Amino acid sequence: MSRLGKITRRALLFGAAAVAGGAAFGYWYVATPYSNPLEGDLADGEATFNPYVKIAADNTITVIAPRAEMGQGISTTLAALVAEELDVPLEALTVEHGPASWAYYNAAMLEEGGASAFYDESTTAEIMRSVMGRVSKVFGLQGTGGSSSTRDGFVKMRQAGAAARSMLVAAAAARLKVPAGDLKTSAGSIVHEASGRSLTYGEVALDAAKLSPPADPPLKDRSAWTLLGKPQQRVDMLAKVTGAPIFGIDVTLPDMLFGTVKLSPRFWAAPTKVDLAAAGKMPGVVKIVPLATNYGHGFGIIAQNTWAAFKAAEAIEAEWDAPEYPPDSAAIAKVLSDGLASPDGFVMRDDGNVDTAFADAPREKVVEADYSVPYLAHAAMEPMNATARFKDGVLDLWAGNQGPTITRRLCADALGIEPDKVTVHTPSLGGGFGRRIEVDFSLCAALMAREADGRPVKVVWTREQDMRHDAYRPAAAGRLQARLGDDGLPVALDMKISAPSIMASTVRRLFPSMSAPGSDRTIVDGACNQPYTIPSYRVTGIAAPVTVPVGSWRSVGCSFNGFFHEGFLDEIAVAGKTDPVELRRRLMADFPAAVKVVEKAAEMSGWGTPPPAGKAKGFAFTLSFGSWVAEVVQVADTPDGIRIENVWIAADVGTALDPGIIEAQLVSGAIYGLSAAMGQEITFADGMVEQSNFHDFDAMRMPQCPRFEVAILENFHRMGGVGEIGTPPAAPALANAVFALTGKRIRALPLAKEVTFA
Repeated sequence: MSRLGKITRRALLFGAAAVAGGAAFGYWYVATPYSNPLEGDLADGEATFNPYVKIAADNTITVIAPRAEMGQGISTTLAALVAEELDVPLEALTVEHGPASWAYYNAAMLEEGGASAFYDESTTAEIMRSVMGRVSKVFGLQGTGGSSSTRDGFVKMRQAGAAARSMLVAAAAARLKVPAGDLKTSAGSIVHEASGRSLTYGEVALDAAKLSPPADPPLKDRSAWTLLGKPQQRVDMLAKVTGAPIFGIDVTLPDMLFGTVKLSPRFWAAPTKVDLAAAGKMPGVVKIVPLATNYGHGFGIIAQNTWAAFKAAEAIEAEWDAPEYPPDSAAIAKVLSDGLASPDGFVMRDDGNVDTAFADAPREKVVEADYSVPYLAHAAMEPMNATARFKDGVLDLWAGNQGPTITRRLCADALGIEPDKVTVHTPSLGGGFGRRIEVDFSLCAALMAREADGRPVKVVWTREQDMRHDAYRPAAAGRLQARLGDDGLPVALDMKISAPSIMASTVRRLFPSMSAPGSDRTIVDGACNQPYTIPSYRVTGIAAPVTVPVGSWRSVGCSFNGFFHEGFLDEIAVAGKTDPVELRRRLMADFPAAVKVVEKAAEMSGWGTPPPAGKAKGFAFTLSFGSWVAEVVQVADTPDGIRIENVWIAADVGTALDPGIIEAQLVSGAIYGLSAAMGQEITFADGMVEQSNFHDFDAMRMPQCPRFEVAILENFHRMGGVGEIGTPPAAPALANAVFALTGKRIRALPLAKEVTFA
């Protein structure tokens, strides 16, 4: 389905900037690959063929999976892409994250960042995707996010394996003095069946690495896949179940010091009065370091052990300046509400003529509602931490992060050294969800290491510092209005969404020398780009002027717009006396992939059969990160409150590379979304975050977890992402189920303010 949408001013300007940037760097720069970062750090007898593959003489095969492993299984899937084309079993590989390098730029992370919806395949949309992919290369953005890792690696990592295999076969053919076409590969060996001779990859690796790689190595047809498309044993599973030291918080180095931070409780505020005397005299304290970074102000405490650092942080006496943003949640909510009433904003979707459609609408044909959501913390299980050693002008940093090249650049800037003097080691992440694209914990460690006389410093944040110094999912408010036709279907839909700009906030922290883009699509993502055909359809975003740090929280703007859009569609169905599933089926008739996931979720959940007394179901659909997802939530009324009993998920991801990992991510994403919908919120008083730990920012517990049934479809012709797509439909499906059960329409999260959950 191709649909040419209107080009917004932001899309035009950003696209022009990207093209200009490419022209400034030159076509050669954009088209030429980055150098292989593995070449300068090879062991004796080890060869590298490209940035993703190393093979040693002892037949050890190492694959670089340059995206952060934070439990989503990406190291397994990326390694499988190489293994498939290299003709080796997955268990024969050693998998590493690899160095920070522009060679590992993530083109897919920005390709869908323009104004076009994922299903828009017009010439304009395809040109914009191509331009945005080149922007990723120009800026060397090595990052994990946007459910993009598999999409980005699908071709390039298979090509890496295929190119290496081709070079190995050519080297073996030369040594055996036979045509390359007479050789076959299997399990790390090259076999000449006619003579019975064979060579391992390791035996010819050094010779093969001297050959020129093929420009466009042929890739296996899907029918020939032996690994891809099937569940695989995760490459990191053994280390995790045996408690191996693979996380940042496990790092141990000789002669190590320890530390923590005490940051301003008001974002961006500097201290106005400080007394460090008592803290500095406490046993085990080595030094207290003032901190000033792109994230604000505070103090770093260096000590002989972590507990001493924690206690000293508690003893620091400081007063802080006033906040630059509204001081409490009520004042912030008013700013969001004022935004909805303002004529300002940017229109990201504008089909038909909304104003005309509402001008003569009978009152009984108009549905109106206001929705809202709070700020949310990421609450990753592993608190923020980083270990840094600054010695002889060189920084080594061990930090679980989602953006190695950004981390390298900002830490180099903070220390006044060149980026090539910074080495970023990326261990496994104990949860990320977008939080670890931030560099605050790494910057603090780097600045503290500068004061440690060459000794490494392991800096661990307390849970309280972590919870109160996040880059939060923004609070948001939506004002929605629909006009119904005589058949109960909407003929016009008008949405206004008011939220702080994630892009502006992120640029302030991560790209301080750049100006933020004028229009931020994350404010309307999940609302402006849904596959519903409504004659008049307008979506307007308003960037609310609240500078509490906000960032990428699992599914970003789709996390709140999924709730707004799909909750309101349920209201439209009720007002128009239309079944919610049938409403969506009819509105998405132009998009077969969407219809099929809707029908599959309905079929799995037995949607057409009325549930028993005291039970109810809610439905929601969201297209996000290139995947089409429908969810049904069933709830039951119990003496202890509402219990979530079952969740059915149908997702079309285009190409399913590892069904086991996809299912796990869909369930994980749904639990993340349900947890937020049930009871999570970050609130403010006197400019400070009120929540501090899991006792007042809790997640769904195991006894509350419902039964899940998942169906993975592959009908759409383009691959979608997986890591975040289970989250957006979860909240609206739950809220719609609560309405079906109780008759109470809850338009503000968390739902626990209105109902009790068992």
